[in-house]
Amino acid sequence: MVSEELLELLNEAIASEMQVSIQYMWQHVQWSGVKGLAVKDTLKSIAIQEMKHAEKIAERLFYLGGKPTTKPKEIFVGENLKEMIERDVKDEETAIMLYKKIIKKALDEGDEATAQIFKEILVDEEDHHDTFTTILEDLK
Repeated sequence: MVSEELLELLNEAIASEMQVSIQYMWQHVQWSGVKGLAVKDTLKSIAIQEMKHAEKIAERLFYLGGKPTTKPKEIFVGENLKEMIERDVKDEETAIMLYKKIIKKALDEGDEATAQIFKEILVDEEDHHDTFTTILEDLK
Protein backbone atom coordinates (compact mmCIF):
# COMPACT_ATOMS: atom_id res chain seq x y z
CA MET A 1 0.00 0.00 0.00
CA VAL A 2 1.32 3.43 -0.90
CA SER A 3 1.03 6.52 1.24
CA GLU A 4 -1.59 9.23 0.88
CA GLU A 5 1.30 11.63 0.25
CA LEU A 6 2.41 9.68 -2.82
CA LEU A 7 -1.17 9.57 -4.14
CA GLU A 8 -1.40 13.37 -3.68
CA LEU A 9 1.90 13.84 -5.53
CA LEU A 10 0.55 11.77 -8.42
CA ASN A 11 -2.55 13.96 -8.57
CA GLU A 12 -0.34 17.04 -8.57
CA ALA A 13 1.51 15.52 -11.52
CA ILE A 14 -1.77 14.87 -13.35
CA ALA A 15 -2.90 18.47 -12.78
CA SER A 16 0.45 19.71 -14.12
CA GLU A 17 0.33 17.49 -17.18
CA MET A 18 -3.23 18.58 -18.00
CA GLN A 19 -2.23 22.22 -17.53
CA VAL A 20 0.70 22.12 -19.93
CA SER A 21 -1.08 19.97 -22.50
CA ILE A 22 -3.86 22.58 -22.73
CA GLN A 23 -1.41 25.47 -22.46
CA TYR A 24 0.86 24.19 -25.23
CA MET A 25 -2.09 23.37 -27.48
CA TRP A 26 -3.54 26.87 -27.09
CA GLN A 27 -0.12 28.34 -27.78
CA HIS A 28 0.08 26.15 -30.89
CA VAL A 29 -3.32 27.39 -32.08
CA GLN A 30 -2.70 31.05 -31.27
CA TRP A 31 0.65 31.73 -32.90
CA SER A 32 1.56 32.29 -36.50
CA GLY A 33 4.13 34.43 -38.25
CA VAL A 34 7.66 33.30 -39.04
CA LYS A 35 8.74 32.60 -35.45
CA GLY A 36 5.37 31.14 -34.52
CA LEU A 37 5.38 28.78 -37.50
CA ALA A 38 8.80 27.53 -36.48
CA VAL A 39 7.48 26.31 -33.09
CA LYS A 40 3.83 25.58 -33.87
CA ASP A 41 4.28 21.89 -34.65
CA THR A 42 6.66 21.45 -31.72
CA LEU A 43 4.08 22.89 -29.31
CA LYS A 44 1.38 20.59 -30.70
CA SER A 45 3.59 17.51 -30.49
CA ILE A 46 4.65 18.24 -26.90
CA ALA A 47 1.03 18.98 -25.92
CA ILE A 48 0.01 15.52 -27.12
CA GLN A 49 2.92 13.90 -25.24
CA GLU A 50 1.89 15.71 -22.06
CA MET A 51 -1.70 14.44 -22.36
CA LYS A 52 -0.37 10.90 -22.74
CA HIS A 53 1.67 11.44 -19.57
CA ALA A 54 -1.48 12.56 -17.73
CA GLU A 55 -3.27 9.42 -18.90
CA LYS A 56 -0.43 7.11 -17.82
CA ILE A 57 -0.17 8.76 -14.39
CA ALA A 58 -3.96 8.66 -13.92
CA GLU A 59 -4.03 4.95 -14.75
CA ARG A 60 -1.30 4.31 -12.18
CA LEU A 61 -3.02 6.45 -9.55
CA PHE A 62 -6.30 4.64 -10.11
CA TYR A 63 -4.54 1.26 -9.85
CA LEU A 64 -3.06 2.38 -6.52
CA GLY A 65 -6.53 3.21 -5.20
CA GLY A 66 -6.53 6.95 -5.77
CA LYS A 67 -9.00 9.09 -7.69
CA PRO A 68 -7.42 11.12 -10.51
CA THR A 69 -8.08 14.84 -10.49
CA THR A 70 -9.97 16.47 -13.35
CA LYS A 71 -8.66 19.97 -12.61
CA PRO A 72 -5.53 21.28 -14.32
CA LYS A 73 -3.22 23.76 -12.65
CA GLU A 74 -3.59 27.36 -13.84
CA ILE A 75 -3.16 27.62 -17.61
CA PHE A 76 -0.97 30.43 -18.95
CA VAL A 77 -1.17 31.33 -22.62
CA GLY A 78 0.81 34.58 -22.73
CA GLU A 79 0.76 37.69 -24.88
CA ASN A 80 3.75 36.95 -27.09
CA LEU A 81 5.85 33.99 -28.12
CA LYS A 82 8.82 34.87 -25.88
CA GLU A 83 6.59 35.23 -22.81
CA MET A 84 4.95 31.88 -23.61
CA ILE A 85 8.19 29.98 -24.03
CA GLU A 86 9.70 31.52 -20.89
CA ARG A 87 6.73 30.19 -18.92
CA ASP A 88 6.96 26.83 -20.66
CA VAL A 89 10.62 26.52 -19.58
CA LYS A 90 9.60 27.24 -15.96
CA ASP A 91 6.73 24.74 -16.10
CA GLU A 92 9.06 22.03 -17.38
CA GLU A 93 11.57 22.84 -14.60
CA THR A 94 8.77 22.53 -12.03
CA ALA A 95 7.71 19.16 -13.50
CA ILE A 96 11.30 17.87 -13.44
CA MET A 97 11.65 18.75 -9.75
CA LEU A 98 8.26 17.20 -8.91
CA TYR A 99 9.00 13.99 -10.80
CA LYS A 100 12.36 13.55 -9.10
CA LYS A 101 10.54 13.93 -5.78
CA ILE A 102 7.93 11.34 -6.83
CA ILE A 103 10.63 8.90 -7.94
CA LYS A 104 12.39 9.20 -4.58
CA LYS A 105 9.14 8.87 -2.61
CA ALA A 106 8.02 5.85 -4.65
CA LEU A 107 11.37 4.13 -4.17
CA ASP A 108 11.34 4.92 -0.44
CA GLU A 109 7.94 3.18 -0.28
CA GLY A 110 9.09 0.21 -2.38
CA ASP A 111 6.88 1.16 -5.33
CA GLU A 112 9.24 0.30 -8.17
CA ALA A 113 6.54 0.49 -10.87
CA THR A 114 5.57 4.09 -10.09
CA ALA A 115 9.24 5.06 -9.92
CA GLN A 116 9.85 3.45 -13.33
CA ILE A 117 6.88 5.24 -14.91
CA PHE A 118 8.18 8.58 -13.66
CA LYS A 119 11.75 7.83 -14.73
CA GLU A 120 10.43 7.35 -18.27
CA ILE A 121 8.31 10.52 -18.14
CA LEU A 122 11.25 12.45 -16.65
CA VAL A 123 13.29 11.74 -19.78
CA ASP A 124 10.52 13.32 -21.89
CA GLU A 125 10.24 16.33 -19.58
CA GLU A 126 13.98 16.96 -19.73
CA ASP A 127 13.75 16.77 -23.52
CA HIS A 128 10.85 19.26 -23.50
CA HIS A 129 12.88 21.57 -21.27
CA ASP A 130 15.81 21.36 -23.68
CA THR A 131 13.51 22.07 -26.63
CA PHE A 132 11.97 25.13 -24.98
CA THR A 133 15.31 26.55 -23.80
CA THR A 134 16.64 26.14 -27.36
CA ILE A 135 13.58 27.93 -28.79
CA LEU A 136 14.00 30.68 -26.20
CA GLU A 137 17.63 31.19 -27.25
CA ASP A 138 16.45 31.63 -30.84
CA LEU A 139 13.98 34.31 -29.71
CA LYS A 140 16.61 36.52 -28.04
